Amino acid sequence: MSPYPRKKDFPVSEVRRYLEPGPIVLLSSRLGDQTNVMTLGWHTVLEFSPSLVGCMISAGNHSHRMIRDSGECVINLPTTALTDVVVKIGNSSGAQIDKFAQFGLTPAPAEKVGAPLIQECHACFECRIHDDVLVEKYNFFIFEVVRAHVAETPAHPETLHYTGDGVFMVAGKIISRRGLFKPEML
Repeated sequence: MSPYPRKKDFPVSEVRRYLEPGPIVLLSSRLGDQTNVMTLGWHTVLEFSPSLVGCMISAGNHSHRMIRDSGECVINLPTTALTDVVVKIGNSSGAQIDKFAQFGLTPAPAEKVGAPLIQECHACFECRIHDDVLVEKYNFFIFEVVRAHVAETPAHPETLHYTGDGVFMVAGKIISRRGLFKPEML
């Protein structure tokens, strides 16, 4: 018997099921007096200082124009307690409904951007567009986090990770290797 896992052919269009970069987030935005929230799974940390995060926001999403025109948003980190809300937000359009009201979310004023924080979320990261060179071609926004708000507990919340077709994994067991970690090697 081989010591390696047996592999099979897999559709390249589905590799995101294994490569989604991180937890599902709720992106909140404001343009004028209109607010919106969208569910987002396509994001990645790009740099530590300044704190840069890249997000792929399809041009077909109502939030795309709002964020493009306002130049800012808030990346909100929901926990598993908001699973059904996350799915419902992702299956609706802010062009037709007020998602804050429809899904019982509590907006709170941010300190450095006009977009609202979502009170029910574990963390809220206020962002401004840092670079938009990839937006036209790839719908890829590069944001700078200009203010961060994180709940004091738990230190490691249960977050949702999307694997496609309406299926999520939950961040689970914590494995620490701090004794082996050498930050100078980064």
